[in-house]
Amino acid sequence: MVALIGELSKLPGIGSKTAQRLAFHIISMPKEKVEQLAHIMIQAKEDIKNCEKCCTITDDKLCPICKDESRIQTQIMVVEDSRDMAAYERTQEFKGIYHILHGAISPMMHVGPSDIKIKELLNRVKNENIEEIIIATNPNIEGEATAIYISKLLKPIGIKTTRIAHGVPVGGDLEYVDEVTLSRALQGRQEM
Repeated sequence: MVALIGELSKLPGIGSKTAQRLAFHIISMPKEKVEQLAHIMIQAKEDIKNCEKCCTITDDKLCPICKDESRIQTQIMVVEDSRDMAAYERTQEFKGIYHILHGAISPMMHVGPSDIKIKELLNRVKNENIEEIIIATNPNIEGEATAIYISKLLKPIGIKTTRIAHGVPVGGDLEYVDEVTLSRALQGRQEM
């Protein structure tokens, strides 16, 4: 039981109390259900691969978004991981396609441009009719470094490259917002 709780608590977002609740639930399940859960987890691990086009995780050659011909095929949003793509999809605002980098440039963590999917992005830009790249990396040092690196690579190609705006969170008080965020919010302002 202690080992099960320990392993469950290693999962992201699962603290020790939640791990304990999950462990008790699992041991109270019928053996067939536990075996089915274990089998499904192993099967998912074996079947999941990267989409051949956007590099997100999928169980097919192409993910559902890349298969969707109604999406704007000339506009690519570049994100760090599949969770970022899922977050944008929940907004139902972006109608283009994606490219998942699988990380960000981070010299401190020994992650360079060749360690993430930048080469694959450049191949897409060269082989597809792309009009705009929207860089939506995280607003931290690694995300900014990655955004700048990608934009410098795309500039000679002549592809329109934009960066998502960063700003004040809804419901936030201005007095508690840091200077960089306030500056970005001012730079990203839009006409009303």
